[in-house]
Amino acid sequence: MANPLQPVAGAALDPATVRVACSNCNLRELCLPVGLSADEMQRLDHLIATRRRVRRGATLFSAGDPFTSLYAVRSGFFKTTVTTADGRDQVTGFQMAGEILGLDGIVQDKHSCSAVALEDAEVCILPFDQLETLSREFSALQHHVHRIMSREIVRDQGVMLLLGSMRAEERVAAFLLNLVQRLHARGFSRSEMILRMTREEIGSYLGMKLETVSRTFSRFQDEGIIEVKQRYVRILAPQALEAIVNQADTQL
Repeated sequence: MANPLQPVAGAALDPATVRVACSNCNLRELCLPVGLSADEMQRLDHLIATRRRVRRGATLFSAGDPFTSLYAVRSGFFKTTVTTADGRDQVTGFQMAGEILGLDGIVQDKHSCSAVALEDAEVCILPFDQLETLSREFSALQHHVHRIMSREIVRDQGVMLLLGSMRAEERVAAFLLNLVQRLHARGFSRSEMILRMTREEIGSYLGMKLETVSRTFSRFQDEGIIEVKQRYVRILAPQALEAIVNQADTQL
């Protein structure tokens, strides 16, 4: 079985008519509840029947699009963005395999942000009306949907903390630790990663100028905390990054 964490080469933009079984996916514990019976899993497999492939730079959905489905990222990376009043694109998050896109559309039945692939990617489509019906029947599924929503609220609170109270080095340290921890949960290295996003996109997310992001990376490298080669980052001293973040916590 191919590793779904690998990028999809030559991906088409149109939805694929390929069936996918959650029961056979090695990401199911990240994006779907455990403990479902065989019958419940079969019905869930029937619900999540198709995948969509999205090429690098292409949009999965745009702000203002009608909301019909949630999307479980099967492979690749995405960024979500909103357009500010002065026409700038503000990055609001980065999503990877095993995470859910589209929750922003539930409130007003239309998407409030856009989701753009940072590399060739693939998502599983979860029609929301059918997911709601099934959730009312399976308490484990309903609880899991609530957990996903709660996780997004907690993540948004974390971003507000970054933007509102942390200095530049504290924001970058927290960002790197969070990213490598999420990747490690998916079977990747605990200390090495390839950044799918640009320094400019990191700055947009963290509320920093491009020059400040680059200067902070260089400072961390000079101090022996990380090793940087273009988009390759190796964390040499995770305890140093943690100390920087913990210092920010004690100042609140």
